Amino acid sequence: MAIRLLSAVPADLDLPTAYAMLRLRVDVFVVEQDCPYPELDGRDLEPDAVWVWAADDDTVVGTLRILTEPDGTRRIGRVATAASARSSGVASDLMRHALGLCTGQPVTLDAQEHLESWYERFGFTRSGPRFVEDGIPHVPMTRLA
Repeated sequence: MAIRLLSAVPADLDLPTAYAMLRLRVDVFVVEQDCPYPELDGRDLEPDAVWVWAADDDTVVGTLRILTEPDGTRRIGRVATAASARSSGVASDLMRHALGLCTGQPVTLDAQEHLESWYERFGFTRSGPRFVEDGIPHVPMTRLA
């Protein structure tokens, strides 16, 4: 794979790329994980939201988003990788790229509990009690600046 890592704010995204990222998120979170929930929560269009994706030629194979919380903390979420690209390092590359965009700022995320040790590799530590969202155990995690 010849993966390119890209990022854009909502105003700079072209419709086919945005559609491909949203489709990947729905395929992973709603269909594959069998969690019918409002995937499109309105936060993707916040002016300072950053959409990050990995592309293999013109195919989106991974994505995540970076949001800014009211206190200025950055929040990484909606981390999804296409089944065809899993175990290839795409998700790790996406995380490193996203963290580079958040340099000097604390970053939070809500990790699916079974991925807690994976996020620890990037400097995240558990920052609160386990909770269940859409039937899936999660843990809040923070990475200090």
